[in-house]
Amino acid sequence: MNRSRVWLICAIAILLAGFAVYLETDEEPVVSANPSSGEAKPKVGYTAPAFELPDLNDQAIRVGGIGDKLVLINFWASWCGPCVMEAPDLQELHEAYGDKVTIVGVNATKFDREREARQFVAEYEFTFPVLMDRKGTVTELYRVSEFPTSLLVDHTGVVRERITGVIPASKWRTLIDKWS
Repeated sequence: MNRSRVWLICAIAILLAGFAVYLETDEEPVVSANPSSGEAKPKVGYTAPAFELPDLNDQAIRVGGIGDKLVLINFWASWCGPCVMEAPDLQELHEAYGDKVTIVGVNATKFDREREARQFVAEYEFTFPVLMDRKGTVTELYRVSEFPTSLLVDHTGVVRERITGVIPASKWRTLIDKWS
């Protein structure tokens, strides 16, 4: 193979790689001053996508839209060490701030074992709704790739905070007070 062909193949490969990167690049607008534009994205300043999943009793629960208080959506898995660390805080927040915030746990069941997830809920004595994302559709919709990931959604349905990892309960209290 001569040098010109090698260069041509390299140039084509670079162009294809550049095109692939272009397609994968998230060219979303910067968060605007008008986050209620009706566009649903799992990003701060945008409307949180509404969803419906079964709870532990296989009853469909709908999350999203306009409500009377904040919603804290927490994506977790039973095998996740940081999820274990934050579990007591979530239950404590639910008990202390139930009048200001609705906490909803979303188990990434597609990446977890349902039996272990149910044991986790029992062990930490969760009394807030825990939903089972068996097909991973909501986890994907919210672009969750790390656990835990939590979103604080205001009463108008707009995402106000997106937290990946664990934060202290005191920080959650500050955020809840700020947005409620």
